Amino acid sequence: MDIMTINKDNFDKEVLQAEKPVVLDFWAPWCGYCRRLGPVVDRLAAQYEGELLVGKVDIDESPELEEKHEIETIPTLIVYQGGKASEPLINPGSMTEIEDWLKENGAV
Repeated sequence: MDIMTINKDNFDKEVLQAEKPVVLDFWAPWCGYCRRLGPVVDRLAAQYEGELLVGKVDIDESPELEEKHEIETIPTLIVYQGGKASEPLINPGSMTEIEDWLKENGAV
């Protein structure tokens, strides 16, 4: 599954109006932990293909989304369902932690 690039221009259509849950990864290219989490996010997209959508928000390219969603630490994951955001998962330590968080938020 392809991971969507989300920015201010497509956020409403691709995230808020999506029929499936959307997991957004707020990240930046200069963030070492964000780059290490990248393959985990890729696996997440492949594992849950058809159940949820996965997108990435580069906070350097979309500072307005970073500010709107009060992102203070990266990487931060947020699930959007029906136009509503979940509690964020900040700096997850493992795929298991992400999967548990997705289940707690009813995304899978």
